[in-house]
Amino acid sequence: MGLTVAPVGAWFLAWFALIPLWILVVTPIEKNKPFPPSLLWGLGYHGVALCWISGLHPLTWLGIPWLGSVAIVIFCWLFISFWGGILVFVWSKLMGIFYTQNSLARVAIGTAIWCVLEKIWSVSPLWWSSLSYTQSPHNLVILHLGQISGPTTVTAAIVAVNGLIAEALIKTKEEGWNYQKENYTSFGAGIIAKTAPGIIAKTAPGIIAIALFILVHLIGFGLYSRPVSQVLETGLKVGVVQGNIPNRIKFKPLGNRRIMENYTQGYLNLVNQGVEAVLTPEGALPFFENEIIYSPLIAAVREKGVLIWIGGYKRQGKGRYTNSLFTFTGDGEIYSRYDKEKLVPLGEYIPFENILGGIINRLSPVTATQIPGKSNQIVETPFGNAIVSICYGSAFAEQFRNQTVAGGKFILTASNNDPYSEAMQFQHHAQDIMRAIENDRWAVRATNTGYSAFVNPHGETLWISGHDTYETHAETIYQRETQTLYVRWGDWLCWVLGIWGIGVWVRSNE
Repeated sequence: MGLTVAPVGAWFLAWFALIPLWILVVTPIEKNKPFPPSLLWGLGYHGVALCWISGLHPLTWLGIPWLGSVAIVIFCWLFISFWGGILVFVWSKLMGIFYTQNSLARVAIGTAIWCVLEKIWSVSPLWWSSLSYTQSPHNLVILHLGQISGPTTVTAAIVAVNGLIAEALIKTKEEGWNYQKENYTSFGAGIIAKTAPGIIAKTAPGIIAIALFILVHLIGFGLYSRPVSQVLETGLKVGVVQGNIPNRIKFKPLGNRRIMENYTQGYLNLVNQGVEAVLTPEGALPFFENEIIYSPLIAAVREKGVLIWIGGYKRQGKGRYTNSLFTFTGDGEIYSRYDKEKLVPLGEYIPFENILGGIINRLSPVTATQIPGKSNQIVETPFGNAIVSICYGSAFAEQFRNQTVAGGKFILTASNNDPYSEAMQFQHHAQDIMRAIENDRWAVRATNTGYSAFVNPHGETLWISGHDTYETHAETIYQRETQTLYVRWGDWLCWVLGIWGIGVWVRSNE
């Protein structure tokens, strides 16, 4: 399952990579192992998928010793992998508690439990690798199920297909294909009449799995094939600047000079192309707002009169700040601001700091304390409300949905992504593709070192930048006011599955 995402991207493996675990969980093998296979599977999936975390090393540019840097990165990797492994372990234990002899009922229950657990994990501070993102960006057809009930719809389809195939294999093994000799005393209709009921009983889960796989893809294709309206009056030409300023020099004089040169010149280049707005990455200008206002970039904004979104910091009282995206209008004044809601555990803040603070050095180079922004922020712009996320927030679907409900007409995501590898950057791009599809919105991505991109409401990438490159690019996006079923009703499927799963378990045990 870990190979389904970047850098390998073998998305099709997700449709049967859960089968061995399912077989182990519903048979006595799981109970007899000192180290549960479910926990090993979870560690394997999340550990492989998130191996890009090793890109944090070396942290010597922060003054952390080489061995200390290795220790921090290994701890982060194991901690995050273990957190994902716990989800799978809890799933296996709940499968044991709600066990039933009925194979189809087990699939319904197992699917419901997995989806509910993913929902719970997604509201925790630590979340990234839902089973749903294994399909992004390659299987755009199935990702359109996200318009029905968010990531849960895709996850449910994957778990259910895996479970049905696993149950077919279990039934085949338990019952075998040996029939009494008298069943074969004649040919033709006689054989079929005597053996068909047994064959159908054994293969029913497999047949349903194939039918379900085809059905969910047909539904996704129906949503994918709808034309995307491009009303001329709603068009907005937006430019992005990918500054490519490595973190190791960002807070040094050399980095300061490159920041001002790259972003100011990039802004001017895009203005000359006729853009109406420019988006910069997270922390593009790593200063507080009073310093940004007097920067050469804002001087250029006042001269050219074109709006710009700038990543920077906002003071929030003594020793406290937020990682923010400022909307500067053409007169160089701040029109609105979005404060990063989802902070990276162990990176931008330390969970249980009273306990861990003395063990783990803070990774942020800013000495002040970073605090999260408020939930359900509304970001107004002269063009209309925007749906905004900064970096890690891309993994949290509800954050985007809430802003869409509040009238957001297009998506802006600003990220740093340095010093991570291309694998992480592509996974991040995959997350934003899912958010664009779920909310039926055009999306603009600006990153520091890659991958910046423009994405349409069908999740199709119109343009994507290089890795570790300085680039500017402009595209026309279109503002939309449509509301998908997911936007209107939220993650309703998760709770329907939960209630249905309980009902199936009660009925199967009567």
